[in-house]
Amino acid sequence: MSKGTLFDKVWDAHTVGVLPSGQTQLLIGLHLIHEVTSPQAFAMLRERGLQVMFPERTIATVDHIVPTDNQARPYADSLAEEMMQALEQNCKDFGITFYNTGSGNQGIVHVIAPEQGLTQPGMTIACGDSHTSTHGAFGAIAFGIGTSQVRDLLASQTLALAKLKVRRIEVKGTLRPGVYAKDVILHIIRTLGVKGGVGYAYEYAGTTFEQMNMEERMTICNMSIEGGARCGYINPDQVTFDYLQGRDFAPKDVDWDKALAWWKSIASDSDAEYDDVVVFDAEDIAPTVTWGITPGQGIAITERVPTAAEMPTDERAIAEEAYRYMDLQPGNPIQGTRVDVCFVGSCTNGRISDLREAARFAQGRHVADGVKAFVVPGSERVKQQAEAEGLHEIFLAAGFEWREPGCSMCLAMNPDKLQGRQLSASSSNRNFKGRQGSASGRTLLMSPAMVVAAAVTGQVTDVRKLI
Repeated sequence: MSKGTLFDKVWDAHTVGVLPSGQTQLLIGLHLIHEVTSPQAFAMLRERGLQVMFPERTIATVDHIVPTDNQARPYADSLAEEMMQALEQNCKDFGITFYNTGSGNQGIVHVIAPEQGLTQPGMTIACGDSHTSTHGAFGAIAFGIGTSQVRDLLASQTLALAKLKVRRIEVKGTLRPGVYAKDVILHIIRTLGVKGGVGYAYEYAGTTFEQMNMEERMTICNMSIEGGARCGYINPDQVTFDYLQGRDFAPKDVDWDKALAWWKSIASDSDAEYDDVVVFDAEDIAPTVTWGITPGQGIAITERVPTAAEMPTDERAIAEEAYRYMDLQPGNPIQGTRVDVCFVGSCTNGRISDLREAARFAQGRHVADGVKAFVVPGSERVKQQAEAEGLHEIFLAAGFEWREPGCSMCLAMNPDKLQGRQLSASSSNRNFKGRQGSASGRTLLMSPAMVVAAAVTGQVTDVRKLI
């Protein structure tokens, strides 16, 4: 087993005890909730006459079901309105801070916690959402959990979890122009597979990640779950500390100095032992696009859709399924594939740096005829910052729609949905069948810059041609 890693140190520091099952009872420092997975958990508390043990350690927001075009209440979707009312009432009854729409702090749960300084190194964090791994970018150990675990966490501030192995994923070198954090994580998942991380925590290390800003690191850790890992993290460094200093919930004055000492101490030791080590070269990574129905079915923009014969035997069945569903012919180039919808947003790529880069390629260009393109900020703060910089004006002039914050078409539990067999170029995290709202809709995952390149050309395009 691993030894001396950040994962080991944070796990040990939060261990309450070892249960008869062999699982660890782990104290969770920050619990994030939203409107989708919490109503049942609160109902379970009420059935048992239980209270929330530490309401000050739980933060709520609304993101999955909130409309991004018209947020007037009541929502047109009666189920969404019902879920919204339940969250409002539960937070009121149990004394939980709730960042509602219009508060200035609402947004996708994995965007608002980091931007407010709630997410900090050395923490344990949980949320009823699989992409909680995002927070590992700060050197936190963050897990997505199910509804019954949300209940347990509300009632006890602890979770019963089996300790993971640790795989160090090292990427060395400088990324070439037009290659982004999204391409790096898609390349890793393509190489290791969607089940490659099962039973592991991923520690991302190496000069490539060291050169990334915090928002790029969040993109990396966000999609750890797509690679099968329960969580992913990056050791905290000066980039982390500079990002956190001065944020709402970051330590202040003498507390900052104490926190800094603790944060530095939890980084993986230079002689840490890992259960596995994998090394990549940044020079080998190109703009990457998924072609199939799992995030692992990805290729470089310059490559062709692989044939079944080129794949390992155990991957051929799902490849055949993907060919049929996606209507893409094996052996054909992915570049030039026509798109219908282009979406920039999500907890993977809806932060201010994502929007800045997308705007850079949208400026002076226009969305192609027949393409619907829209940009959804990850939070109200991101939207405010983008508008202060005039990014929304660039998008609007280029023919993009500019929306209110929310999860939007990442999972389409709101009005933003594909229609029929539409094909989407998306900066989100999953390309499963039906993921974007239509049972037959199709999704190609790519970076925000690549989404804009697709929008303005009407087809999957190598963004490097627009630089």
